[in-house]
Amino acid sequence: MPAPPDSGGPAFDVSGNVIGVNTAIFSPSGGSVGIGFDIPADTAKLVVAQLKDKGHVTRGWLGVQIQPVTSDIADSLGLKKAAGAMVDEPQSGSPAAKAGIKSGDVITAVNGAQVKDARELARTIGMMAPDSSVKLDIVRNSEPRTITVTLAQMPNEQRATADSSDGAKPTTGVPHLGLQLAPASEVSGAGDKGVVITAVEPDGPAAERGLETGNVILEVSGKPVANAGDVRKALSEAKSQGKHQILMRAKMGDATRFVALPLGNA
Repeated sequence: MPAPPDSGGPAFDVSGNVIGVNTAIFSPSGGSVGIGFDIPADTAKLVVAQLKDKGHVTRGWLGVQIQPVTSDIADSLGLKKAAGAMVDEPQSGSPAAKAGIKSGDVITAVNGAQVKDARELARTIGMMAPDSSVKLDIVRNSEPRTITVTLAQMPNEQRATADSSDGAKPTTGVPHLGLQLAPASEVSGAGDKGVVITAVEPDGPAAERGLETGNVILEVSGKPVANAGDVRKALSEAKSQGKHQILMRAKMGDATRFVALPLGNA
């Protein structure tokens, strides 16, 4: 067990080894209760070394939006276990895009070291130096492969601007998922790709998985969709193949995410 924390000081294990630098304590009473939050020692050593050498901190950048692989997503992709990081979308011009990483890829290892989840992938890549070459083990369409990527320096800030979905016009529904949909091209400010969610049943499967009015469904089962008919067709095909979950790629605010929905009686 580490020693009780002291904000700003080192955190020790029982053998006296420094394992981190305390940054804050949990204090419901105003005094220390023995719970603190710290920066891992390895991270602190790297930051200090870079500050001494360059005067600023640089981090490796892969250039992907990622999310955890949940059990539902793993089931929809035919994966044996829920592990790794799923690529929502590679950023244009990023190292990932240049190396051929695609939306829907699941990154399972970096330089042979297994990736537990999306947070671990981000931490691992961030600890690496820009311009370093890394080997990523990925799963694409249920097939494993290895891709070599040359990392770049992490930009100061990169944000995507989300289109507004104001003025949505409900058209056709997908009742088994609890959705009303309209082609994005028919909704002001929604762009020209995908279908806009114009209404969500509060207790339906889609709402339970976090889909909201204004989200734009771009793909279903890896195929682009342009109207509600495309979505229903994809559901029917997945059902005929014996699948229990269907994977959708949706634009949600500033990010693009994958969402696995149960097929049920779709």
